[in-house]
Amino acid sequence: MKRTSGTPSPVHHGRPRARARNQALFVGLMLIAVTSASVAAADDGQGPLGVTAVASVTPLSARVGALFDAGDAGSLRGQHFCTASVVHSPDRNLILTAAHCLADDSDLVFVPGYRDGRAPYGKWKVEKRFLPGGWTKDEDEDSDLAFAVLAPLDGQEVEDRVGGNRFAAGTATGATAVTVTGYPDSAEEPISCLNRPSEHSSTQQRIDCPEFTSGTSGSPWVNRRREVVGVLGGHEMGGSTADTSYSVAFGTEADELYRDAAGDP
Repeated sequence: MKRTSGTPSPVHHGRPRARARNQALFVGLMLIAVTSASVAAADDGQGPLGVTAVASVTPLSARVGALFDAGDAGSLRGQHFCTASVVHSPDRNLILTAAHCLADDSDLVFVPGYRDGRAPYGKWKVEKRFLPGGWTKDEDEDSDLAFAVLAPLDGQEVEDRVGGNRFAAGTATGATAVTVTGYPDSAEEPISCLNRPSEHSSTQQRIDCPEFTSGTSGSPWVNRRREVVGVLGGHEMGGSTADTSYSVAFGTEADELYRDAAGDP
């Protein structure tokens, strides 16, 4: 369900401000049916393909977090609406998500490693947003990625706390399998899936991973080299079914946006 304006659908990956709390029981039962052991293997770049499970608590999964409206930061449970992840930058303060997750001007908070109402690595205020021109002008699905700079917390940057994956533009789609990790908006812990992406078009890539429902927009696609080569969004704001998700193919626009956000000439 997309967060921006338009007709909501329960299988889109973003979400509006209205909370779909009645999906919580369904998602909880769904996640019981899979094992966290398979995702532990996926975190190492191994394991069965196309299997979705609760993500294990690891240093790598801590780099992925949930986005909240700042007004909900006092009581986190049930309030997250999109996913984001820390990417390496010179100032160590950068996250990546889908553009449609940052499309309005509301104050936002990023919580890396979020689980069950807890913020084990702190709550980080979104200070500045970087959206590509293709999105800000026309909401072009080929421009559905965005970066945000986070304010320091207790004298540290977010990358000092959890590390960051490298942002990689120009990587061939499907060159390796990737791990997709995100937060369904009706669950209180992340899910993860390993599979090999394929080309949807010259500007979009797709991956078959079940149960990536509303809230998983912005989920990073991370390869075995710890590079982010996709972000859930793009075509149909991430997809019209829960079993197939999409990402912009990171090209020149994505690379230039990263350099602008990271202050990297």
